[in-house]
Amino acid sequence: MPFRVTFVCTGNICRSPMAEWVLRHHVEEEGLDVDVDSSGTGGWHVGDGADSRTVQALQRAGYRSAHIARQFEAGWFGSYDLIIALDRGHARALRSMAPGEAARDKIRLLREFDPKAAGRDLDVPDPYYGDRADFEQVLELVEAAMPGLLDEIRAALETV
Repeated sequence: MPFRVTFVCTGNICRSPMAEWVLRHHVEEEGLDVDVDSSGTGGWHVGDGADSRTVQALQRAGYRSAHIARQFEAGWFGSYDLIIALDRGHARALRSMAPGEAARDKIRLLREFDPKAAGRDLDVPDPYYGDRADFEQVLELVEAAMPGLLDEIRAALETV
């Protein structure tokens, strides 16, 4: 059974699909048995594709992208091994809907996996109202967290 990871942001059109496709790229490249997806805390964009600026930032960096936005549901906690929030607000929203301590323990912030972020603000800023540079900054923050996240996933796969 694959290790399952989901990323969660606000509307599931900017940050979480970006993180999803960056991690997908890395786990596919390494041949790891990992399923990756994403969702949002709100339902405003359910059924929409990723923001075009997210898609463009991913493509410029050599990543693929295909996405349909969806909203995270409380019943999904049992389906995931790791639920990664893109900012503290998302983490709070997820913790509030978690059915118990075991579910809350699955929730982590993406930037927790970036050793250079220690002691700093762990939020990935929302680029939605920004420009190309804001989306590029989000991609940089996502990529900076990937080595640590991959280490965590590899360690979890070794214990299975």
